[in-house]
Amino acid sequence: MSALLWVLVALPLTVGTLLAVAGRPADRYAPGVAVGTAVVALGLAVAVAFGHPRVEAPLLEGLPAGLAVDGLSGLMVVTVTAVTAAVLLFSVTDIGPGEARARFFGLMLLFGGAMLTTVTATTLPVLLMAWEVMGATSWALIGYWWRDPERGDAANTAFLTTRAADLGLYLAAGAALASGQAGSLALEDLTAATGAWSDIITAGVIAAAFGKSAQLPFSFWLSRAMQGPSPVSALLHSATMVVAGAYLLLRLEPLLAQSGWGGPVVAWAGAVTAVVLGLVAVAQTDLKQLLAASTCAQIGFMVLAAGTGAVTGGTMQLIAHAAAKSLAFLVAGAWLTALGTKALPALRGAARRHRTAGITFTVAALALAGVPPLALWAAKDVLLAGALEDNAALYVVGLAGAVISAVYSAKALWFVWQPVAVPAGREQPPPFAARLPLVALAVACAALTVTSFPPVRDAVGRVLGGEARPGPHVWEFALPGALAVAVSAVVWFRGPQLLALPGRIASPASEWLRMESAARTLLVNPVLRLADALAAFDDRVLDRAAEGTARSSVRLARWTDAQAERLVDGTVEGVAGGARALGRLARRPQTGQLHQYLAQAVAAFTVLAVVLVLVR
Repeated sequence: MSALLWVLVALPLTVGTLLAVAGRPADRYAPGVAVGTAVVALGLAVAVAFGHPRVEAPLLEGLPAGLAVDGLSGLMVVTVTAVTAAVLLFSVTDIGPGEARARFFGLMLLFGGAMLTTVTATTLPVLLMAWEVMGATSWALIGYWWRDPERGDAANTAFLTTRAADLGLYLAAGAALASGQAGSLALEDLTAATGAWSDIITAGVIAAAFGKSAQLPFSFWLSRAMQGPSPVSALLHSATMVVAGAYLLLRLEPLLAQSGWGGPVVAWAGAVTAVVLGLVAVAQTDLKQLLAASTCAQIGFMVLAAGTGAVTGGTMQLIAHAAAKSLAFLVAGAWLTALGTKALPALRGAARRHRTAGITFTVAALALAGVPPLALWAAKDVLLAGALEDNAALYVVGLAGAVISAVYSAKALWFVWQPVAVPAGREQPPPFAARLPLVALAVACAALTVTSFPPVRDAVGRVLGGEARPGPHVWEFALPGALAVAVSAVVWFRGPQLLALPGRIASPASEWLRMESAARTLLVNPVLRLADALAAFDDRVLDRAAEGTARSSVRLARWTDAQAERLVDGTVEGVAGGARALGRLARRPQTGQLHQYLAQAVAAFTVLAVVLVLVR
């Protein structure tokens, strides 16, 4: 079973890398290979979800690499692989033969493999590596059509925003090492840290999770991510990347509870995001932008659940949302391909022209609206019950967010089902490869409802291993469901004109509260100005100082060279002249005449004798 876990993680990463590296020569075979790999990975995920294997390998001294499948990660690996398989099957027809298919399908497999590694990681080093790969592949997928500068800019915005928040995980890892109580960096050991170190770890985890899951104030990057292909949006918004932050908070709920402040901060941030981004979704006239804002809002409920300790409800919300949101984005992509638009006014009658897409989109929208008996209705009620047990005010705010979700979902449905004055010609129905995942995901939106009711809910709670909590009362299921039905009906019969907001509110809401502009004003522009100032300081001060020092050094070297050369040359020439003079004097006695040598010898011995006599 341990080998299956290694294969589950390695298979999509390896095949994805090979396809991405192979490039255009592999375009013909890439769709089949990718779909086959995803199906095999789904089978492996089901096997390991029941087996609960745990593996470990040496990585760094005292910091092993660990992977494990337990209750939460077991549900996640099945969700990730199932949605990935459905999205890749749809992509076979959506990404045409003229596109760089090997690069697309390779990156999608890498993306899914990184998410699988993230949810099975048991140590921070492995989590960080998977976190980084997921961010890098998301950048490449959002900017898949890289020749368009706008798409490249959108990819950069998404990458830099999430990357800045990701620094929180590095801060948490550093604090865990410094505390000395979580030296192995195992996720389950992070709660061992105490005092200020525990607060730093908690803050770092929260920052990284909020950035990845596009919670306030990081939500704006998800709007820019809509520039990528529709299958990318479907996978990114449903089962990978954006839900990774919510998963991390659910996984580390004991750390939030231990801190004392982490739980309330996370819960209120999630609740406020659910309401505010829900209003942003209501103001959108672009279907993909509406769905993107709804992703932030729906993930806000998961974050709310993590903050209140309602892990079971948050997990069921995550799984149900993965099915509904991937389905909604795939249908939006099908309409974009067929009709060439994603603007809601231009999509009037789209559901009538493409019945399979229309019916399945209706299921997804009603699920997002929280209409019974679909899965998100029940899952949201379970997590709201946990919020009510923790704080009544949180329940009220969460319930308001649920009502707003019904508003934007019904708005989308109203447009796509409205009759058009001049019916369009009969279009070719989507191929079977595109319809099969739509139908399967629609069925999942309904079938997953059973997980929110006993005995399945109790079994899920035991699998997750969380603290046993009382289930919602009947009225806690009835009230949100009734509100969702009533609000949806009002929007449907009155039309979205009743949703017209005052200009002062509609304009910023349609522009995602101008969060990106605020980020540029408060962060990006000051940093750029500081960079410009430092560059000018470097050019005008440091460079001139370095050049002046260099010129002075050259002048000193030349002066030193001149003075030293004169002194050394004079000394050498003096020594040489003295040596020549001594040589001339030494040559004078060398006449070659014997009587002169005899006289020199007698003189020498005489001097030697005199010296000896005087010395004695």
